[in-house]
Amino acid sequence: MHYFSRLENTIKANWERLALANFRGESFTYGDLAKQIARFHVFFETVGLKKGDKVALCAKNSARWGITFFAANTYEAVLVPILADFNPEAVNSLVDHSESKVLLTDTDIWNKLDITKMPTVQAIFSSSDFSLLYAADAKVQEACDKLDELFEAKYPNGYTAEMVSFPTDNDTELAIINYTSGTTSAPKGVMLRYECISENVSFGQKRLPTGPGEQLVSMLPMAHMYGMMFELIYPVCNGAAVHYLGKTPTPALLLGAMKEVKPYLIITVPLVMEKIFKSKVAPIIKKPAMKVLCAIPGVNQLIFKKVRKSLLEAFGGGVREIVMGGAALNPEVEKWFRRFKLPFTVGYGMTEAAPLLAYEDWWEFASKSCGKAVDSVEVRIDSDDPYKKVGEIQAKGNSIMSGYYKNEEATNAAFTADGWLRTGDLGLLDKKGNIYIKGRSKNMILSANGQNIYPEEIEAEVNNQPYVVESVVVDRGTKLVALVYMDAEKAKSEGVDLEAYKKTIMSEVNLTMPAYSKLTMVEYMDQPFEKTPKMSIKRFMYK
Repeated sequence: MHYFSRLENTIKANWERLALANFRGESFTYGDLAKQIARFHVFFETVGLKKGDKVALCAKNSARWGITFFAANTYEAVLVPILADFNPEAVNSLVDHSESKVLLTDTDIWNKLDITKMPTVQAIFSSSDFSLLYAADAKVQEACDKLDELFEAKYPNGYTAEMVSFPTDNDTELAIINYTSGTTSAPKGVMLRYECISENVSFGQKRLPTGPGEQLVSMLPMAHMYGMMFELIYPVCNGAAVHYLGKTPTPALLLGAMKEVKPYLIITVPLVMEKIFKSKVAPIIKKPAMKVLCAIPGVNQLIFKKVRKSLLEAFGGGVREIVMGGAALNPEVEKWFRRFKLPFTVGYGMTEAAPLLAYEDWWEFASKSCGKAVDSVEVRIDSDDPYKKVGEIQAKGNSIMSGYYKNEEATNAAFTADGWLRTGDLGLLDKKGNIYIKGRSKNMILSANGQNIYPEEIEAEVNNQPYVVESVVVDRGTKLVALVYMDAEKAKSEGVDLEAYKKTIMSEVNLTMPAYSKLTMVEYMDQPFEKTPKMSIKRFMYK
């Protein structure tokens, strides 16, 4: 089913229900959403915006971000989401590269942009109230000034649910250009069709059904495909209400919002759940007395049940599933979550797949996997023996991108000769179709004796050590070095000699590693590692 059909039916059936809200701020019902969409359509028509023209979004998460997305996309304009934390030069460059004619942005971002570097832009709106920040000419200014009159002239008796109608004959046409980085040279704008979105929405509703009256708290950036799809498009198309925190939340703000909103689902990245485990759970279950109790059959089940209840209550008490994506979950944390019978799963995706490639329901989820291929794609391992020999994960299907916008070289490199998308990830399959990611192909280290070393596997062990927050393993002249960011304050408060602790990390990790994957050195980092929008470490910055 086309996602516009779902959206249209949902709006008509839930006119008075809440659709989008800023946490403890302004809110919009489905009827409000429909009216705002119609107002934008009147403006677009008046200024001569055409089907296929580009509309850029560069603002922090908000209800109005979501409104603008649906307004432009249902007009059949092409959405260009740009991360709000890209530097101004990159924003200027991407708006220009995409040839966007309308831009929604935050006032503080607009104050840092250079309009002369965005020559195609006709209008810029504020994300806080839809006020006009820039008009290229008098026609645009007049259309904005007289929008109320124009809207009333088109709908003299008011805009009602029966008037909602969105086009559905555009499955194979371009819907979104999603830039994967803020680079200003040869940028990679992922081109996604309407069918790519529809496939993900349909799969989400099939496996994670939701409906009117259910709530969701958004914590992921909307300009990233993971957040855009599963914290905006999928829930709204099916009648749920989304509450936006507006900024990267502190644990206190996030848990406070969940307690108040009571979400039915948590969409997040492993790093968030790992932090919650390390700060809220590990200090309790790793006490000497508790370790003993956790080893006693029967008694341990009572403890695990209590921990599970406590965690789910902290998330609001109504969570049916916790879906993690964007990176692998630390095996040690996964082991404990399984003991608690926490309803979690780890999926797999990328912007180029809009974004889902693999998923499995939490009760069927295989340990250390990232689920099975979703309905809209086929997945293969480029290997002589995909069950035992690691190879690149490749995919094809209706939800896979058309290519990179105005970047033929990158597009050609992204696909095999027979049309499969090269994910750049290395993995294995099992006989049931579960996918096991071993690491990124570009991260793999080749040892002196020809062994493949996957730094992510070593990092998982490093991160299990007390006081370690996160790590990156790098290759320096055939020597493996762990760059480690510590909770130094906690370590010092507990009398730990940080310099001596380097040897402890090495010895504990090396006990679990084969000879060719052993660490030769540990170095401490002064600051947390730089992250991508999906909270993966920017490994290229560290050597």
